[in-house]
Amino acid sequence: MNEPHDPPDGSEPSRSRTDQVLDRVLSRAGTAVAREAAVGTDYDGDQLEREERAALRRVAGLSTELEDVTEVEYRQLRLERVVLVGQYAGAAADAEISLRELAALAETAGSEVLDGVLQRRAHPDPATYIGSGKAKEVRDLVASLGADTVVVNDDLAPSQRRALEDVVKVKVIDRTALILDIFAQHAKSKEGKAQVEFAQLEYLLPRLRGWGESMSRQAGGRVAGGEGIGSRGPGETKIELDRRRIRTRMAHLRRQIRAMEPGRAVRRERRGALPNVAIVGYTNAGKSSLLNRITGAGVLVENALFATLDPTVRRSRTPDGREFTVSDTVGFVRNLPHQLVAAFASTLEEVAHADLILHVVDAAHPDPSGQIRAVHEVLADVPGASDVREILVLNKCDVADADTLVALRSRREATVEISALTGAGIDALLERVGRELPRPRVRVDLVVPYTRGDLISAAHQQGEVLAEEHGASGTHVVALVDHALAARLSSAAVSAS
Repeated sequence: MNEPHDPPDGSEPSRSRTDQVLDRVLSRAGTAVAREAAVGTDYDGDQLEREERAALRRVAGLSTELEDVTEVEYRQLRLERVVLVGQYAGAAADAEISLRELAALAETAGSEVLDGVLQRRAHPDPATYIGSGKAKEVRDLVASLGADTVVVNDDLAPSQRRALEDVVKVKVIDRTALILDIFAQHAKSKEGKAQVEFAQLEYLLPRLRGWGESMSRQAGGRVAGGEGIGSRGPGETKIELDRRRIRTRMAHLRRQIRAMEPGRAVRRERRGALPNVAIVGYTNAGKSSLLNRITGAGVLVENALFATLDPTVRRSRTPDGREFTVSDTVGFVRNLPHQLVAAFASTLEEVAHADLILHVVDAAHPDPSGQIRAVHEVLADVPGASDVREILVLNKCDVADADTLVALRSRREATVEISALTGAGIDALLERVGRELPRPRVRVDLVVPYTRGDLISAAHQQGEVLAEEHGASGTHVVALVDHALAARLSSAAVSAS
């Protein structure tokens, strides 16, 4: 898709369908990430992390090439200039939406999207993915635009990537590598960094590539020490050595991630018997904005894909006064790399331990049903997540198309329409959460001594107090609580008598 050229007579250039598609791709029109800056609310806090990320953004237009030796002290990094390559066999509209999402991913990773190519093909070419003829067209396009990277909207086999690189003469990365790069930039916690590194190494292992003598077989045994005849062995090639080091590092990270599991269990136990609500959804659907709106958490809100990686847990209350915890999770995306799903299994287990799932949907997106399917596909790989009750939270209803909202209301899942930006529908959502959360079932009717006011407070926070009366020996309370709190209340009442 090349940009139109001005005609020689100075008249308005003609707008072909290809040019219009490219304009929509580059403007992110109709996607969750648009050119407009994100609008914050008072619930989002100071957003210092967003300022920190913005301060580290590269500057467009600055060269990395040294034209003079004096530039060594003044050179700056510039944005990578990328060309997108997509392929489809079905509807062209779906392929265009997918390419717009790839453009948003590339921009989030820190690049400048120059152009895009969409190819209609029944099956990818086993050699170069797009075929030798189209690969030469991409090579000419890259050369004319001065691009330095080609991003393919699919997973490439190692041989396909190498063959395509040999033709286009610039770096080629696929969709999985792009998403892994974004995760590497945004991970902040120790656990998040370990999970991302593990996924990156798993992706890199079959894609190691050697050049020339640097990867040839080396002499083994003690020959390097001058031992001579009888001491030589087959040795290791450098690529074999790299693979062994990667496997060793992966084993270390696997143990490290496994060692963090007891800590997560302890944190869940410290939250006590409070019911838990997990917020899930497509990336940039508004999950963090919703968390800020209902808890005042002040977590990072950014108009970018995968802005949130590390889970955040905060407390909130139902309209009838019961406390519950809310967990914000990593966003999902179509064709989420299986390496990330496996690496972030420990993070996604928050969903399996939840009592209720709030599935946030961007109702203003051109394909919200496709996003819902993508989220359900990922949750299907999380043991126990499919058994948790789910509410579809239709976010951005203030700007969504009316026909889209009607179609989403007809789904089998319960739906609530909100706007996390304006606050519309938040009260109705909290009321629905209060009805869906499990209620305590053990009825207690006893007198608790005044020295155990903590138990009375716990009954208010975790259960339902039906009656409360202060007497001479203590507080007479009638309440519905869980089994653990009922045992503690009974023990305190018995010891007081």
